[in-house]
Amino acid sequence: MRPDQAGGRLVLAEDNALLRAGLIQLLEGSGFEVVRAVDNAVELDDALLDPEADGAVLDVRMPPTFADEGLRAAIAVRARRPGFPVLVLSQYVERLYARELLASGEGAVGYLLKDRVSDVREFVDGVRRVLAGGTVLDPEVVATVMARQRDEPLDRLTAREKEVLALMAEGRSNASIGAHLHVTEKAVAKHINSIFAKLDLPVDLEVNRRVQAVLAYLRL
Repeated sequence: MRPDQAGGRLVLAEDNALLRAGLIQLLEGSGFEVVRAVDNAVELDDALLDPEADGAVLDVRMPPTFADEGLRAAIAVRARRPGFPVLVLSQYVERLYARELLASGEGAVGYLLKDRVSDVREFVDGVRRVLAGGTVLDPEVVATVMARQRDEPLDRLTAREKEVLALMAEGRSNASIGAHLHVTEKAVAKHINSIFAKLDLPVDLEVNRRVQAVLAYLRL
């Protein structure tokens, strides 16, 4: 599915009834079809077996324990269906969640704070990017990483390259990065190629190298 396509068939998991209803309305109003909407981990595991589902939007904490059932379900379904698109919603910044989701290096994953849902355009764009195979990290997660002391190999990057990599971690396209930094797409592409080279990433499909660069950024 291309990022500009209207939607896809989604599994939705959220235990809060009001938020679940709101998400269904928001997603379906944006062109997606919610094929299953569940409020607990047991029903979620069953829903994720639906071969008609194109992806899932999941709360991290689900009944019965409200620990990390949603995250576990996301990782499990991607083990069964490699590359299955999953966008996880969390109440708080937990870099470990992003790390575990990205560990396969396959992309098509997102990790956003629930507060981000209030920005409908940003949230819907994030869902579309994940369905298209991209990686979307909440800006607050990126900011948390930025605040940490960096070690090799990221120390090889220039300040501008780190800015570009941080925006890549948010799931931005080259055009979006260029607009944010007030530079051309050609300049962005040059910075990204330099990042790939300095991080010793093998020549492969660009989407895979973008994911690997984000993994390096998170120091997995």
